[in-house]
Amino acid sequence: MERLVKFELLGVEYPLYTDAPEEDVTEILDLVRTQIEQHSKSATMLPAKVAVLVSLNMAAKYVKLKREYEKLKQKENQKIASIVDQIEETLCKFPLP
Repeated sequence: MERLVKFELLGVEYPLYTDAPEEDVTEILDLVRTQIEQHSKSATMLPAKVAVLVSLNMAAKYVKLKREYEKLKQKENQKIASIVDQIEETLCKFPLP
């Protein structure tokens, strides 16, 4: 069930409607806060620029992980297909009476 979660970033309070488990929301907010703090310390940037940089960095990581996942999924599907072929070949060697 969707609920309202209020959180603060860079001195601004934001509402977030989510049905994600509390543990996930906490982990997400901690990750965002950590990234914002790291970028805020490295230079004196406007909060909007920090938010954009953090968004771009997170999007880049997401795209990389998505590609890695797709490669892994394809590799696993190839393994499964190979095992199915081996099973079929073995079964063909022993026809049913």
